[in-house]
Amino acid sequence: QVHLVESGGGLVQAGGSLRLSCAASGDTTCISAMGWYRQAPGKERELVATITSGGRAYYADSVKGRFTISRDNAKNTVYLQMNSLKPEDTAVYYCNAVTSEVCDDYVYEYWGQGTQVTVSS
Repeated sequence: QVHLVESGGGLVQAGGSLRLSCAASGDTTCISAMGWYRQAPGKERELVATITSGGRAYYADSVKGRFTISRDNAKNTVYLQMNSLKPEDTAVYYCNAVTSEVCDDYVYEYWGQGTQVTVSS
């Protein structure tokens, strides 16, 4: 099993920056893509950014040009650098990891506990 632990959330003023980290532990050998989702109060959880084990990234339109996702496969850690933060970025941010069907019999999906990001104006 995979255990994900996020860190780096907090309170920041609009225009500021935060860096989120997510460390994976346990049976990490089959992890393929990792990513970040967020959920604001009363809203559905939405994808923010994902990155494959090969380093190819995807971003939601709302964060393109402001957020950067990266990962260190050796450390089993994924990062989200958030710049030019806006109040609408306020949400609980969740780390996500999925396993490869090539490695495992099934595709498994794991989630972290979430970390609060609050952007004030």
